[in-house]
Amino acid sequence: MIMLIFGGFILAAVAGLFYLYTRFKRFLTTERWNEYWKDKKWIKRFIAALPVLALILYCVFDLVNGVIVIINIAVIWLMTDVVGLLVRKITKKKPLFYWAGFIAIFLSFIYLGSGWYFAHHVFETDYHLVTQKDIGMEKLRVVQIADSHIGATFDGDGFERHMEKIQAVNPDIVVVVGDYVDDDTTKADMIKSCEALGSLKTTYGVYYVYGNHDKGYFNTRDFTYEDMCAELTKNNVTVLEDKTVLIADNIYIIGRKDRSTRDRADMNALTKDLDLSKYMIVLDHQPHDFDAQAETGVDLVLCGHTHGGQMFPVGITGELTGANDKTYGLETRENTSFIVTSGISDWAIRYKTGGAIAEFVVIDIEKN
Repeated sequence: MIMLIFGGFILAAVAGLFYLYTRFKRFLTTERWNEYWKDKKWIKRFIAALPVLALILYCVFDLVNGVIVIINIAVIWLMTDVVGLLVRKITKKKPLFYWAGFIAIFLSFIYLGSGWYFAHHVFETDYHLVTQKDIGMEKLRVVQIADSHIGATFDGDGFERHMEKIQAVNPDIVVVVGDYVDDDTTKADMIKSCEALGSLKTTYGVYYVYGNHDKGYFNTRDFTYEDMCAELTKNNVTVLEDKTVLIADNIYIIGRKDRSTRDRADMNALTKDLDLSKYMIVLDHQPHDFDAQAETGVDLVLCGHTHGGQMFPVGITGELTGANDKTYGLETRENTSFIVTSGISDWAIRYKTGGAIAEFVVIDIEKN
């Protein structure tokens, strides 16, 4: 399914390139220009092709981002052309210059520029939850991070700086909900990031579950998943793979194997021996098992994976195809709260638009 969707994006990008070529030519086809280009049509074609060649070059060096950028620019341009057509129909006047094209370029710069900014600047997002259960304290503060994909938008030193921001909010618990590293992560950056996690001062520790990228897809890294787990453990980070720990005598942390793993335990198996009067927090990278999790009566499920929808048209595909139960934010089903974070970084796409941001999540849980 993923390859089919990406193939569709490639076809859309190719169609977008042809469309953009015709649009760039329109800058040179006003009545004043037509006479000038009469005997120089090849020059006009060459000039119009230059921006398209630049976009193709972008794809050569960065296929994923190149494809996404082309599709977005083409969609923006198509919308401005439709507006331009409506204006011409209403006013019954032919424009003196191709103003719709200038607006399309301006909007594309604003849209993509803001998307770059929101992907490379990490924000704090706060939630406040209440519970009837005794959590053994007045307030429990949980910090949730996911999808750091070390090396994508920041390296190990950058991760360390983000951990300094997290330390400043005085967390009781820090949870890392998958896709901590990626295929391009270096061993040096992985070690640096693990040390940064280990330096956090918390009340009840740091907990980690793996995501679909953490074990690697192409085996191009200079370390293994086992190496990373050993480094995490060395830095006092608890690795949970279908395991549960009890903290403060009142709170369970249930860490699930990623959905990409065939042998992961179901929610009933993970919770059948637990004391339901205690507060239960589930760490599950992919937001895909909401109904089963709600049926077991757990209190809070923390997920990542979606990157908040990331960028059009990626964001609309997850829920439409049934890959995700939710793309971003807080949702309640029965007595279970679900929080899906947009992640502290990105995977391959260097932009976040449509409301998605890079973030870490601060969750304050209080007894009602």
